[in-house]
Amino acid sequence: MASPEAMLAFTLGSILLILIPGPSVLFVIGRALSLDRIGALLSVVDTSLGSLVAGLAVPFGVGLVVQQSVVLFTVLKVAGGL
Repeated sequence: MASPEAMLAFTLGSILLILIPGPSVLFVIGRALSLDRIGALLSVVDTSLGSLVAGLAVPFGVGLVVQQSVVLFTVLKVAGGL
């Protein structure tokens, strides 16, 4: 069992990480300010679907294949940048 000090540090660190907005939250806020409510909601759906695709690819071993192939990793980086 972890010590009470370690549990307190873990809890405080977790709370801090939860409270800090990530890039997807900042993206949605920016879209809401520049567009309207519909644009922000579409951005939420788009971000969620992207996370879903990435989250489903990992259990099927895509991450391992990309990790082993430098060429495939480079292609994915360039495609993501475009």
